[in-house]
Amino acid sequence: MAKKGKRYNEAAAKVEKTKFYPVEEAIALAKEIHPAKFDETVELHIKTGLDPRHAEQQIRGSTVLPHGLGKVMRVLVFTEGEAVSAAREAGADFVGSDDLIKQIEGGWTDFDVAIATREMMGKVGRLGRVLGPRGLMPNPRSGTVVGAEAIAKTVNDAKQGRVEFRLDRLANIHVPLGKVSFDEAKLRENMATFIEAVNAAKPKEAKGQYIRSATLTTTMGPGIHLDLAQTLAMRTT
Repeated sequence: MAKKGKRYNEAAAKVEKTKFYPVEEAIALAKEIHPAKFDETVELHIKTGLDPRHAEQQIRGSTVLPHGLGKVMRVLVFTEGEAVSAAREAGADFVGSDDLIKQIEGGWTDFDVAIATREMMGKVGRLGRVLGPRGLMPNPRSGTVVGAEAIAKTVNDAKQGRVEFRLDRLANIHVPLGKVSFDEAKLRENMATFIEAVNAAKPKEAKGQYIRSATLTTTMGPGIHLDLAQTLAMRTT
């Protein structure tokens, strides 16, 4: 195991390992103790009771965080025809079809979100080996494969802070909530929005306890265990 640095150890010493923190207290603590000198990302990590080996227990979805992520999102759109203008007017950074596909096949992936119109997926599908492992592959379940009429809204959502989430092979969900420079109220509202989305995404086939634990952390900081009942009861106002 890699040795932790002095700043990390100092931060970890301020976290009670056996305590399950109320949401507001956890957010305040994460902002206080984050060890890096840069504007770290605040992250939420959820452990589920799902079995990722079963397709019917998989989770994949997306939601728009009301206060964004605190970063400029580079959005790419695979489309043709009239939707090209709509995508550009909505603020997409890269718009095209065969030209973009060729660039990506050559190894270029300098963007944060990829969106495609349904008609393009026959061509875009062959990029799965490149985009899939990077979490960039357009997918209907994550709201990134849409009809041409929805391109403008989808691009706007991506630029404003749409986050995608999915179950990993260890039955965990990981999502960014914003930056430590955000005020506490904004981080709480972003978390509440995400919790509502996760609760809504519960598979009908799920058995036993759906969510087993939730941990708040920053990019370089220690984990802060959250009071699970309070966290799962969060609602947007």
